[in-house]
Formats: sequence, structure tokens, C-alpha cells
Amino acid sequence: MVAYTTLGNASLMWLLIAAIMVYFPKSRKAGIMVLFALILGYLLNNEFLKELIERPRPWVDLAGLEPLIHAADSNSFPSGHTCSAFAAAGIICRTLPKKWGLISVIAAVLMGFSRMYVGVHYFSDVLVGAAIGILCSQIIYYLFKAASAKTNLSIDCPSEKI
Repeated sequence: MVAYTTLGNASLMWLLIAAIMVYFPKSRKAGIMVLFALILGYLLNNEFLKELIERPRPWVDLAGLEPLIHAADSNSFPSGHTCSAFAAAGIICRTLPKKWGLISVIAAVLMGFSRMYVGVHYFSDVLVGAAIGILCSQIIYYLFKAASAKTNLSIDCPSEKI
């Protein structure tokens, strides 16, 4: 769990997946949407909500809890790792074949679980992080869809035309 949760640092795993998607023409536009969803998630979740709410990490409040890792950010709510995971998974589910969507959702759920397992987030941090990530993916998806309709450019994705 420590190794897996570390892959989420700075959205590294999701940025690498987006880069791979951008490399291949069939998934390029979906990869670009993942990048935008990650950026929106970071701004909304990490730069706005975490700073506004300033909820301390679990080990600060729960006596005797020894986290398996130490997070650089002292704020816990909402989970940035989980937000990134669900922002990417939300786009992948909407734009790529179902098997990739299923894999991405499993990876996102596992990321959220790993954050609780290593002791750096509460369940509510993960739940709200997931909701924000899904919201960000929906916003980006619909912005791209609207832009493609307005400019008469198609955003072709294997599972559907946006």
C-alpha cells in the first residue's frame, strides 16, 4: 500500500497514464481531457478546499496512530490523491473502452483505500476527494463536448463521439 499510494504523489501515476494516452492517436484527445481534469482537480481540491478547510491529518487527532508515511501537506480534507485518481478515471470511463474504464475505477478506489490504510486520511477525506474528482471529470468532459460542437470539430474517442 505504501508503494501504491506513493505513485499518487503529485498525480505522478495519472500524469504518466495521460502522457501515454496522448502519445497514441486513438486516445490522444482523451489523454488531453485527463490532463485538464487533473489540473482542475488540483486547483479546486488542493489549492482551494484544503486551504479553506485546514482539517488536520488523522495522526494529529488520533492518539497512538502512527502513519506508514508522512504527508508533506498538513491538511487532510479532501484527499488530493483520491481526487486525481477519480478525475482521471472519470474521463477514462467516458472516453475509452469499458475494460479500461473498469481498470481505472479499480485503480482509483485502491488509491483512496491506500490513503486510509497508510493513515493519512479519514474516510470522509477520501469520499469527498472522489466526489470532487468525478465532478472535475464531468466538467472537463462537457466543456470539451461543448467546444467540439461549437467549433464543429469532433473529439473522437473509441467508445463514443463527443
